[in-house]
Amino acid sequence: MDSMHLVKLRQRRKRSALLLPLLVLLVMSLGGCMYPGEQQQPGSGYRESVKRVQAAVDDYQEQKGLLPILTSDQTTPRYEKFVIDLNKLQQEGYLDEIPAAAFEKGGSAHFLVLNEETDPQVKLMDLVTVQKVNDIQRKVNLYKSGHGGKLPAGEELYPGLASIDAKRAGTGTIKLSSVYSGQPLGFLMDRSGTVYVDYSADIASAIDKNGSVPAADRDLRLELEQASYYVPVKSLPYLWAQGQPVPQAPQD
Repeated sequence: MDSMHLVKLRQRRKRSALLLPLLVLLVMSLGGCMYPGEQQQPGSGYRESVKRVQAAVDDYQEQKGLLPILTSDQTTPRYEKFVIDLNKLQQEGYLDEIPAAAFEKGGSAHFLVLNEETDPQVKLMDLVTVQKVNDIQRKVNLYKSGHGGKLPAGEELYPGLASIDAKRAGTGTIKLSSVYSGQPLGFLMDRSGTVYVDYSADIASAIDKNGSVPAADRDLRLELEQASYYVPVKSLPYLWAQGQPVPQAPQD
């Protein structure tokens, strides 16, 4: 091989070495940094999936007189309670295929039923939100057990509800994006150390779009139910007070 060929070969190898890190960075930027199964904002695919499951649930209830839901405990929160048994719907011929968004197919959502006694409606529970709250809850519990019951509480944001001191709790790397807006959401902690998502910004946006002042006794999470296929999982009730949605801490 002559000297000219050697020079060209070295130049090609040098360019390849320079391009490889750029390609790696490009793939990482396109893929993002997500929890396993984390999804982007729902689109038409979610809409069609919810419609298909709704039709299957309606047919099942009409023919059998009950809902195809998994057994849950009485203490299970409303937005986690009546998870639909998609496998049963498929096995009994009410659903041709389980949606890709479903946990059963490796997706990041549970399909569940709201208003089960009056007008059953199929909704989605985002499991990424659930997982991140659970991750923070474990760290809060660990801090509490190691500090004589003391909580890693930050600023009191609402009566009986505080932010979490991320430095003390070790939760600084856990970030949550809203399934409604894609914007970052904060976390709340009550006096017992239970962790919740703060949906106040999403609720305020939904109310602003409606253009009406909510009734004083209305649980404002209904605004999110009606505006989206997703339920506000890991949340507290919200009431309208002094022109803004305010989460209601559990009574001691």
